[in-house]
Amino acid sequence: MLPGLSAVVQTGLAPYACDPLQTRGRRLQEPLATTRTDFQRDRDRIVHSTAFRRLVYKTQVFLNHEGDLFRTRLTHSLEVAQLGRSIARSLRLSEDLVEAIALAHDLGHTPFGHAGQDALNECMADYGGFEHNLQSLRVVDRLEERYPQFDGLNLTFETREGILKHCSAHNARLLEAAEHGYADGQGGVGQRFLQHRRPSLEAQLCNLADEIAYNAHDIDDGIRSGLITLEQLQVVPLFNQYCEQALAAHAHLRQPAQARRLMYESIRLMLSEQVFDVIAATRCAIEYAQVQSIAEVRQCAPLVLFSAEMRQRSAQLKQFLFAQLYRHPNVVQTMAQAKQVVRELFVLYCDAPQEMQAGFALRSQQAQASTWDAGPALQRSVADYIAGMTDRFASREHHRLTGQRLLPVAF
Repeated sequence: MLPGLSAVVQTGLAPYACDPLQTRGRRLQEPLATTRTDFQRDRDRIVHSTAFRRLVYKTQVFLNHEGDLFRTRLTHSLEVAQLGRSIARSLRLSEDLVEAIALAHDLGHTPFGHAGQDALNECMADYGGFEHNLQSLRVVDRLEERYPQFDGLNLTFETREGILKHCSAHNARLLEAAEHGYADGQGGVGQRFLQHRRPSLEAQLCNLADEIAYNAHDIDDGIRSGLITLEQLQVVPLFNQYCEQALAAHAHLRQPAQARRLMYESIRLMLSEQVFDVIAATRCAIEYAQVQSIAEVRQCAPLVLFSAEMRQRSAQLKQFLFAQLYRHPNVVQTMAQAKQVVRELFVLYCDAPQEMQAGFALRSQQAQASTWDAGPALQRSVADYIAGMTDRFASREHHRLTGQRLLPVAF
């Protein structure tokens, strides 16, 4: 171990946790840092990336112009990292790896949330499609331009694996054909999708922390927006239980003026119980499976999970939010306009690639995209450019190229 490194290595890791001193490494090997582990180094590279900074102006449900206090992709990623680290500590998993994955998991998201992703996927239907998990990997592998020696951030295998939460078999084969740099001969990040294996427990944890975080903050944002109410949420057993607990412990929260405090206390209690549930259910699953190594983890069914009861109640909450918030007429109307912006930008840039920034325009002129670009260079470059946009930049570009202002945004 290098001098000074011992002070920053997390001690007491479980045998099935990802140990930064046993990482499978980077595609382009680099000397170890003297004061940071490889997972800490990954986290720092992600935090300093351009794509990470852009998350502050990429939105979840409510677009950037709709209010200053609604969640963005950046605040969501920070909340996922906080929840993930708390759970990882109790399970003796690598907190630094969980944090790195959590902070990077949405780097490939388009502007305008899932509406932007859906529109871009439709545009790319004949050119390999578009999926934000794969795009997040493209960002850290190729699109960031910060280092003279390589494209991307050259992250460790374990971080890259955690970022790629979903992947089709077709795209997994493309990834494997282009993967290189791992001396152990075990294949790359696409292989597990072809062999139907699991990722690390840290990656599984980030996936579940993501779900916990967005359910909770969509309640907050939905009530703040006025599109759903505390009264409507009483029909959701998961939320109502903790709302009743909050009222039993703090009777003054029944007063109308205390409604916001009641909401926050209910969400806090719900989050805490979900965290405790994941810790308990995961410990039981690990004990039952008797795993003692990462290799054994990969052969098992998912081990980081809710109890059966909490899974059911969480699903009920998701169903409520889908029906009452995500499909609310106001949200649907705004998302339809957002989709139009993305679709029209795609056509405009394909017709006039010189309108993109120089680097993307240059890549669009390549005769053929590389193996894992999964599509012609022009369309893939346009998709990369649009996916990297913030909400307001996409709106401004659409206005610049069409003269229309479909979405109100500061110009």
